Amino acid sequence: MQLAATRIITDDVDALVAFYETVTGITAERLHPMFAELRTASGTLAIASAATVPLLGINAAEARANRSITFDFLVDDVDETYKALQGVIEVFVNEPTDMPWGNRSLLARDPDGNLINFFTPISTAARTRFAKATQV
Repeated sequence: MQLAATRIITDDVDALVAFYETVTGITAERLHPMFAELRTASGTLAIASAATVPLLGINAAEARANRSITFDFLVDDVDETYKALQGVIEVFVNEPTDMPWGNRSLLARDPDGNLINFFTPISTAARTRFAKATQV
């Protein structure tokens, strides 16, 4: 089994796609006006309109209702990312912070309120763990 994508349900596909294109530098593939994908070597972030929810099942999902998921983006330098995202991101949850598990991390919210973690491995163990993950 392989995790193919993580999907965000939103009321404004265009705005959320534009946001993620800006913060990641990845151009989304628009498969339909109600659906887009931003693909990376390690996974895909899908963005779908709330209008697609009835196709999934009654009340299967709700836009802007999530407070339990974090999207993690590995970046070369968290401090530089923080500087670059000033004026792009409206809500920063913290400033770059060293975490006890070996990452330097920056938490922010996307326009729908979803939590985003931009991080850089800083300990030897974390750098080794992520080097192995990128070789798969």
